[in-house]
Amino acid sequence: MNRLTGKFNSLHELIKEIKNMPQYKAQITHWHTIPAKEARCAEFPEQIQNELKQVFLDRGISSLYTHQAESFQEINKGNHVVTVTPTASGKTLCYNLPVLQRLLEDNSARALYMFPTKALAQDQVAEVNELINLLEVDIKAYTYDGDTAPTARQAIRNAGHIVVTNPDMLHSAILPHHTKWVKLFENLQFIVIDELHTYRGVFGSHVANVLRRLKRICNFYGSNPQFICTSATIANPKEHAERLLEQKVYLIDKNGAPAGEKHVVFYNPPIVNQQLGIRRSSVLESQKLASLLLKNGIQTIVFARSRVRVEILLTYLQEQTKNEFGTKSIRGYRGGYLPKQRREIERGLRNGEIRGVVSTNALELGIDIGQLQACVMNGYPGSIASTWQQSGRAGRRQESSLTFMVASSNPLDQYIIQNPQFFFEATPEEARIEADNLLILIDHIKCAAYELPFEKGEKFGGETLLEVLEFLTEEKVLHQVQDRWYWMEQSFPAHNISLRSAAQENFIIIDMTEGSRVIGEVDRFSAPTLIHEEAIYIHEGIQFQVEKLDFEEKKAFVRKVDVDYFTDANLAVQLKVLQVDKQTETNSHEIQYGEVTVNAKATFFKKIKYKTHENIGSGPIHLPEEELHTSSYWFSFAENILENRSKNDLQFALLGLSNVLVHIAPLYLMCDPMDIRVVPQVKAIHTKLPTIFFYDRYPGGVGLSERLYEVHHALLEQAKELIQGCTCLSGCPACVGPIEEVGLTGKEFALELLGVLINENNNELIH
Repeated sequence: MNRLTGKFNSLHELIKEIKNMPQYKAQITHWHTIPAKEARCAEFPEQIQNELKQVFLDRGISSLYTHQAESFQEINKGNHVVTVTPTASGKTLCYNLPVLQRLLEDNSARALYMFPTKALAQDQVAEVNELINLLEVDIKAYTYDGDTAPTARQAIRNAGHIVVTNPDMLHSAILPHHTKWVKLFENLQFIVIDELHTYRGVFGSHVANVLRRLKRICNFYGSNPQFICTSATIANPKEHAERLLEQKVYLIDKNGAPAGEKHVVFYNPPIVNQQLGIRRSSVLESQKLASLLLKNGIQTIVFARSRVRVEILLTYLQEQTKNEFGTKSIRGYRGGYLPKQRREIERGLRNGEIRGVVSTNALELGIDIGQLQACVMNGYPGSIASTWQQSGRAGRRQESSLTFMVASSNPLDQYIIQNPQFFFEATPEEARIEADNLLILIDHIKCAAYELPFEKGEKFGGETLLEVLEFLTEEKVLHQVQDRWYWMEQSFPAHNISLRSAAQENFIIIDMTEGSRVIGEVDRFSAPTLIHEEAIYIHEGIQFQVEKLDFEEKKAFVRKVDVDYFTDANLAVQLKVLQVDKQTETNSHEIQYGEVTVNAKATFFKKIKYKTHENIGSGPIHLPEEELHTSSYWFSFAENILENRSKNDLQFALLGLSNVLVHIAPLYLMCDPMDIRVVPQVKAIHTKLPTIFFYDRYPGGVGLSERLYEVHHALLEQAKELIQGCTCLSGCPACVGPIEEVGLTGKEFALELLGVLINENNNELIH
């Protein structure tokens, strides 16, 4: 420690001290150290053009990492490739090298790069342009997104060797206008898809269909491009890539890049009420740790799960460190900031002017922000894959790094923090898509028909199209002439189809405070609970009250307010089973998977005071019922295991059990916790037995509940482990839910039910 400043001289010194500081030591549940790793290198492949090789030699790069060399060789053989290595392992070169090599050999060749966000696309264009400038050749790389000036678009269409875009632009601006992109599509040799793991759930299912349309147009122009994909670590990269592309893919997953020593620390805030199991706020603990790092000169990134938390943490940290830095050195970063502002923050992080940044998962992807030393996560990011991505933002260039994961009182956070071996030994989650979800499929068949007429016998993905084409003809969307189907509507289909939701009827939110401006949108199934009249809607940390909801026109009119409460709506849900597709039966319970309809009606809302969370008022909600047709997994308890319990006990136990299960379900799913919902029923209409239903919160389903059906027994084991490990007496927010919800017996009976189900399963495995 420096005696004059009272600060530690290095991260290494600070790490040693934190291990011995009593105020931190008691809260650290696990300290995991990953040793440094040497680079594994390979010679430049012989096929690489001399001038390209020379560019790297001039920059002091005399060899490639093994995964980069392997990727080049496989692409050279004509294979579609997916490279899966950690953050900052040089994945960019896996596609830039073969693409530039091909362009040097054939100047008429073209490549299309697709990134999930505009920021990432602009970052990568800067990188490839740097290489092109050093090569001193006439190769042009451009971004084509919503910010591209109309005057530049013509030049990009004609002269761009490398066109860098995002799925939304490809879907709504490039494919529908393919006749303006003839030069690109006729000569397209490579399609690069970066951050493949982000294309999952509804978004991934849409993107799979956009790729079907892209391949159909390439085929029309006589090109057959190769796919080069990169991904963060997920459990099923090869299978996921093959589902997205509908092509055989070669997997490269042996990382050759070096890595510095990495310290990952699990930190659980102290308990402030033992009986109720309430812990100190994870936001305040994250702020405490980030302040310690920043005050000791450690450049730090803090991740928070919501925009509101980013703003709260940013305010706290700027206040805490204003004497050391001033507010410009600690910045926020999230969606909603203007592109210019985001570029400025990225630049400040790279050159060290900005010492700390508080971000949503917007900085989780591979945007170049240089070399940070520490990372603080406020809450578990929701998946193992995301946790490693966020942690990888610190210590990017072979130096030691420190990551704190600060748990909230959410059951999933508490499970992870108390079971570190599960986190460090488990494979990351599977990415899942359902490209043939009927609603999504029909939307993209409409777009594809607008782009090119369908021929008799033509396939779109795995589906034979005749039934869909006949249906669209009856609806007067398509027009059949002999063996061809043509688009006949006046409107332009891609404009009305969002890649981010399965149902296209989003509600827009209009701020009426000064004039009128659109500030956001909400999907149809969330609207009744989030933007009913009198609801408090929070956008970028600012409160708005909903004054009028026009349900027919799908518009909510809001006005800025400053109140000390938020609103929480009650949703009455009825669920009916339409069809059972899979089932497994045991003596104690029956497990099923199939199709259901969910009828949901928002009934009333509560006004809940900030900080104390007391109920200070309520009001009715008058909105029509919403119907959702989706996929579901459910399990029902046999009557004989419930004989000694009252109906009331049973209700509390089912509620407690569903609270735990729905929170830990994301352990197996790469999804937002809101994507899967749960409905406990004391006497289900379908089974006449106590039943817990899980359903996908998207029309038609996207494969989430099917995955839960597959991991049913592991899910029960983890629920039991979580409830048993919780120190509360009768229930708390970190396990089955607070006592007000589950009563005094909810925790005990939930454990009893789980015990019966798990013991029977274990006995079956033994026999």
